[in-house]
Amino acid sequence: AGVKLIAVGVGTPDKARILAERLPFPLDYLYADPERKAYDLLGLYFGIGRTFFNPASASVFSRFDSLKEAVKNYTIEATPDDRASVLQQGGMFVFRGKELIYARKDEGTGDHAPLDDVLNICCKAPAA
Repeated sequence: AGVKLIAVGVGTPDKARILAERLPFPLDYLYADPERKAYDLLGLYFGIGRTFFNPASASVFSRFDSLKEAVKNYTIEATPDDRASVLQQGGMFVFRGKELIYARKDEGTGDHAPLDDVLNICCKAPAA
């Protein structure tokens, strides 16, 4: 479909390297944004309320087995030195060149864009 997946993390490049090795995920497609400038520009949610007290965050605990699987390769070494960064929520954005064709902000921890939505938009979008 001519699609490239890029992940942006809140840590520094050295933390991104650790994360890429542990997941595994290709380092060339994992960008580091320690100052969270992209997150701010995209208006993504941040804070204790969104992280711990949002109904979307609570749903992650109902998937405890999935959560255990997701964190099996976790290491504190990959956590940003600025611990407040863990309160940053993410999102999913699909661009055709510079044109934004899909946007979704994560409401809380464990809340992500429906995979079918993302695949549908990526498969419909001709490569830029």
